[in-house]
Amino acid sequence: MISKSMTASRPVSQADRLAARIARRFTHLLTPFFILLASAFALPAAALEPDSAAPAFDLPGPNGPVKLSAYRGKLVYLDFWASWCAPCKRSFPWMNQIQARYGAQGLQVLAVNLDAKHQDAADFLAATSANFAIGFDPAGAVARSYGIKGMPSSILVGPDGRVLSMHAGFSDADKAELENLISANVRRVATQTLK
Repeated sequence: MISKSMTASRPVSQADRLAARIARRFTHLLTPFFILLASAFALPAAALEPDSAAPAFDLPGPNGPVKLSAYRGKLVYLDFWASWCAPCKRSFPWMNQIQARYGAQGLQVLAVNLDAKHQDAADFLAATSANFAIGFDPAGAVARSYGIKGMPSSILVGPDGRVLSMHAGFSDADKAELENLISANVRRVATQTLK
C-alpha cells in the first residue's frame, strides 16, 4: 500500500524548471548522438565488410521512397549524415560535384539522414543544396545495419549490391582519396559492362 506521504510531491524549484526547459530544448540535438551510441552497442560482432551484401532499405525521401534496390546496376556512394554534423555540411558541395561529374557514367550519390526530428533535416536541406537522392532514417535502423559509428560515414556499393569500401569522416584531405576510389570503380564498372 502506498502511503499519502510517499505520493506527495515536493514543490518544484526554479532550478528544476530551468533544467527541464533546457532538457526539452536540447533533446532533439542529442537524440542522434544517443542513437549512434546505442547502435554501437547493438552492432553485430563483425561490422560490414568489403564484398558483403549491402543491407537493403526502403526509406522515405523528400521526393518519395528511396530504395537501395532501385539503384541496382549503378555504383552507389551511400553517405550517412545529420544536420548538426559540421563535416557533413562540408561534404554536400563535394557530393554535388561527384554526382554531376560521374552521374552519367553510372554513379548515384544517396545520402541517408539520421536526424530524429524531420524539421532539422528539412532546415539543413533548405540551406544546403543536395542534387542527389536523400532518404530519412530517424530511428537509425539503416545506420545500425551498416555498422555506422560516426558521421559522416560513407559506403561505396557496387552495381551488384556488394560493399566495395567504407570510409568514416570527411575533410578536404579525404576528397582526393574518395574521388580516386570512385573514379577507379566507375572505370572498372564501365570496362565490365563492355565485356
